[in-house]
Amino acid sequence: MAIALTDLGTKVKLEGDINQGVAYYKKALYYNWHYADAMYNLGVAYGEMLKFDMAIVFYELAFHFNPHCAEACNNLGVIYKDRDNLDKAVECYQLALSIKPNFSQSLNNLGVVYTVQGKMDAAASMIEKAIVANPTYAEAYNNLGVLYRDAGSISLAIEAYEQCLKIDPDSRNAGQNRLLAMNYIDEGADDKLFEAHRQELILLLDLILDIEDLDWGRRFMRLHQQYNSWDNRKDPERPLIIGYVSPDYFTHSVSYFIEAPLVFHDYANYKVVVYSAVVKADAKTNRFRDKVLKKGGVWRDIYGIDEKKVASMVREDSVDILVELTGHTANNKLGMMACRPAPIQVTWIGYPNTTGLPSIDYRITDSLADPPNTRQKHVEELVRLPDCFLCYTPSPEAGPATPAPALSNGFITFGSFNNLAKITPKVLQVWARILCAVPNSRLVVKCKPFCCDSVRQRFLSTLEQLGLESLRVDLLPLILLNHDHMQAYALMDISLDTFPYAGTTTTCESLYMGVPCVTMGGSVHAHNVGVSLLNTVGLGHLVAKNEDEYVKLALNLASDVTALSNLRMDLRRLMSKSPLCDGSKFTLGLESSYRNMWRRYCKGDVPSLKRMESLDEPSLKLSEPTKTTTTRESPIGSVKTNGFTMGSNSMLNLSSCEENGAQLTQTANSGKLS
Repeated sequence: MAIALTDLGTKVKLEGDINQGVAYYKKALYYNWHYADAMYNLGVAYGEMLKFDMAIVFYELAFHFNPHCAEACNNLGVIYKDRDNLDKAVECYQLALSIKPNFSQSLNNLGVVYTVQGKMDAAASMIEKAIVANPTYAEAYNNLGVLYRDAGSISLAIEAYEQCLKIDPDSRNAGQNRLLAMNYIDEGADDKLFEAHRQELILLLDLILDIEDLDWGRRFMRLHQQYNSWDNRKDPERPLIIGYVSPDYFTHSVSYFIEAPLVFHDYANYKVVVYSAVVKADAKTNRFRDKVLKKGGVWRDIYGIDEKKVASMVREDSVDILVELTGHTANNKLGMMACRPAPIQVTWIGYPNTTGLPSIDYRITDSLADPPNTRQKHVEELVRLPDCFLCYTPSPEAGPATPAPALSNGFITFGSFNNLAKITPKVLQVWARILCAVPNSRLVVKCKPFCCDSVRQRFLSTLEQLGLESLRVDLLPLILLNHDHMQAYALMDISLDTFPYAGTTTTCESLYMGVPCVTMGGSVHAHNVGVSLLNTVGLGHLVAKNEDEYVKLALNLASDVTALSNLRMDLRRLMSKSPLCDGSKFTLGLESSYRNMWRRYCKGDVPSLKRMESLDEPSLKLSEPTKTTTTRESPIGSVKTNGFTMGSNSMLNLSSCEENGAQLTQTANSGKLS
């Protein structure tokens, strides 16, 4: 009877009735209280219901009564990894592999954890073993791509993503990771990256909406007709409801730029509704939630909720302007944005390029990051804020700016805390020119993969080939606590920006800690973020137009230690008084832009609708959102981290070294039939 009930539970769960499935599993245990398969399936069901404490209990019971159940150990590891208990996750995966040495899912998942920890050699070994065990394991190739990207090997990363897509053309993670990777090497010489974004969204719409037609225009018209009218009253001056959707409301780079609007919005006229897809909340998440609720806003936790369901929530909340903050980075909700649940849709902060999604009306930027004469193409209409498109809220744990280390060292230290993906061979060539021209100068670079010897040696070897002795280079791994991370800027005198993908959070942190940054403009948004930041702070004289000028600016800064020291001790004051840190003024400008968007909408001027007018197709309604189910031996869900920077727990504030996150995929086993 227990076997029959367990099989019945799995059947009804796969048909979409998970609660009835749980009831049958529990009834099976009534007939056989030590039946491990029923316990395991209860673990799977509770995991799908996001009741992870219950899932842990039943996975542990399943393993207790069936010590050969490697799947239970694997799925426990997925939960513990999600909770940032990486040591426990490793223990679970290793236990699973002691039972099934060629268990490809646990090999892959162990590689994911090692990647998160920066143990690149160990990670590569595990993921490669997973591929040997299962040559068609698409997710493993995606994770290999993330590993390569994190180690700074962008071409290898793109190759791995493309191999994943050959095996699984529907892989949303690999497709979007590929787009992110391409930004690191795109200098805007052609439209290839723009076209890649458009093509990726064809896949995205197909995945979200189950539309088989391959024609972009017809596919989007089918999408668009899902929500072709809204009940939002067309009064151009009435109070508006602004929705912000993001998975990054924790100690993450995006959080430093969304805090100002959450705090300074005039909630009486611009009521805020936050849609939080945070995987694991931390102290910053709780602080954000408290501020929004105290000001009369709404906070909705949407992690694990189907994107069509989230779209319905947005409509129920009567959101007038919906702003997504993620683009093609980890845990994005572009599928929800594709459903066009709000009359006006906007993309901002989290991604340095177009989303490629026609249902998004506007992209927020400024006239320096995206000059009016830019040749970079966007699906969205660009809206330029009056000053910088970003407003930085410094970490309260930063600590004071320290004196220039050159005063006590007797030599200049250049540095960068950007991730390795941004430090391209061209960047290293320019940095080597600078170091070689400044006698006794040193270079300090910090990022997570430097805890791996092979990554360190490859980096040092490249610099030696460029004429810079390795003894003059200090490589630092991830620094866990945010205070310690910020204080590490005390090691450098001058910050060197990257290109063609400039720093954002790292540049703001550098300036706040008194370290001037040399940057270089280019022809794409990612290249020009530093241009916008430095000009906004009043350091436009540190913006170069080309590589030679970049070198010259760095050498000029290094030539006058007294002036460098004086600038360092005054830079925080300059920054704090600039528009970059004036949250009140910034939010007024943002609200003015929202009001202009709304007034245009009330007049029938909607950019996304204009783009669709040329596509003449009858109105087609999409079906209501369906429940997500899993099939045997398929993943119960894709777990995507923000790069390799994990959210902190309530006791620790982690430094945010990754500015844009690639999407790693863990794999859990689904329920068993007895």
